[in-house]
Amino acid sequence: MRASLRQRRTGVRAGLAAAAALSLAGAALLPAGTAAADTDPPSGTPATVSADPLPTAQVDGVVWSMATVGSTVYATGNFTKARPAGVAAGGSGEVARGNIMAFDLKTGKLSTTFVHTLDGQGLRIIASPDGSRVYVGGDFTTVDGKAHPHLAAFDTSTGALIDSFAPNVHNRVRAIAATDSTVYVGGNFFNVNGSGRTRLAAVKASDGSNIGTWRPTADDDEVYALALYGDRVLVGGKFQKLNGETHVGIAAVSTANGGTLPWSSRPIPAKQDSSHFSYVTDLRVDDGVVYGGADGEGTHWFDGRFAAKADTGDLVWLDNCYGATYGMYPINNEVYSVSHAHDCTSLGAFPDTSPQTNHRALSETKAATGTDHGSPGTNSNYRNQPVPSLLHWFPKLAIGSFTKQYQAAWAVTGNGGYVAMGGEFPKVNGKAQAGLVRFAIKADAPNKVGPESADLKAPSASARFGSGIRVTWKTTWDMDNAALKYQVLRDGGTTPIATLDKSAAFWNPATLTYTDTSAPKGTHTYKIRAVDPNGNAVTSGASNSVRR
Repeated sequence: MRASLRQRRTGVRAGLAAAAALSLAGAALLPAGTAAADTDPPSGTPATVSADPLPTAQVDGVVWSMATVGSTVYATGNFTKARPAGVAAGGSGEVARGNIMAFDLKTGKLSTTFVHTLDGQGLRIIASPDGSRVYVGGDFTTVDGKAHPHLAAFDTSTGALIDSFAPNVHNRVRAIAATDSTVYVGGNFFNVNGSGRTRLAAVKASDGSNIGTWRPTADDDEVYALALYGDRVLVGGKFQKLNGETHVGIAAVSTANGGTLPWSSRPIPAKQDSSHFSYVTDLRVDDGVVYGGADGEGTHWFDGRFAAKADTGDLVWLDNCYGATYGMYPINNEVYSVSHAHDCTSLGAFPDTSPQTNHRALSETKAATGTDHGSPGTNSNYRNQPVPSLLHWFPKLAIGSFTKQYQAAWAVTGNGGYVAMGGEFPKVNGKAQAGLVRFAIKADAPNKVGPESADLKAPSASARFGSGIRVTWKTTWDMDNAALKYQVLRDGGTTPIATLDKSAAFWNPATLTYTDTSAPKGTHTYKIRAVDPNGNAVTSGASNSVRR
């Protein structure tokens, strides 16, 4: 994304600053003018998509998984209806969609050619390497009234169900990975096509029949995620043993025969008991690295994300943010994730709060940028390990109630120009948008998300004997721009008397101070206007009155 971003430089015009004194180290007092963009990332930090939610088709339940082929997003979950963006439930344009649907990533419009019904929820959907198919797995037993127990395939060029692909999986499928000839599946099943399989199986892409030489076993618990790299199938889930050997949550097996392959890192801590453990929820391979998300049950069990070399398992980094991670999407130089993160002190970012504050969509660097100096998680195998940097991107997804788990997004996908999220959220950035949402790179976004008005409080003013009036205030923040300009306004005027630059996040507001030495004799008040690189602005209330 970094190479394709063009920042619209439309700032708020301002007058020249009067003579001033500045008492904040690291802030700059600048002549007023067009606001400079912060979307050309400093020091090589990648830029993110905008935080502006784009109009997107909506659903009446929850989206568990999504896959992108070209500009089409295929989504599966637990829902019965879909409707256009901006339409309330039951409104005009609402149509039946049985736990699976598709929409256009560029327009957000619901597909009218991909119309199917799963008789139970879908839990995972993935595309074949050539994009000609999408495979869906879950709790369903029929598709469009035809028997396709727990696993089915669709032709992306026609939208049709592929009847010739007809494996018979006896129970839940949670994980899928595919080559052009083979489909690998994982979940909580023990029989495929009448033959014993312990939570892992491989079937032919042509007809769904078993590949009999591929019989690894996840011995003691569910498989949640699969990914492919060369001759390796990467397996993630709740298991503590795989093929009879100790492999906690993550392992690699051969694509040819299912035999265990070397895996060096141990990002998932060993289970303590039925209520204290961590497990892998998602795996995505990009450019030779596998990115994994985790959910931890119990106090401070690993909840974050990790990156490892796909061919060896060597750890690249481990992000020990707390607040379960549900989905991952690596693209270009960033990794997007959906979670309910509430403590990212391991990344030098936001701490836990009381009451707890959750941030349900994050972006971080693909590259490790430092080391974790925080306390390791419960039963963690790592301390002071490499960590990435959290990027400045914090859209607000409201929690939903459909699943009674009270989360927001469960899945994330995209195509480089857009990032899409699916889940059970009813609103994004305070606007109604149910279950699905899109975000575009800033060059193609409205860029209307501006500084947070609620966090820009009225400044305080005090007379300084012989040196004018000192104005002091706390910075605010912006969902997708760290660097803001702060314009000092005097006596209700709209032309700034000074402009200060400062970058800050919501968890570390800075205190800024400006001394007005040009104020005429008399009583004065001050306001602060915060302006982002796109010209979006908010203005504080007025300060107390001060006589000079």
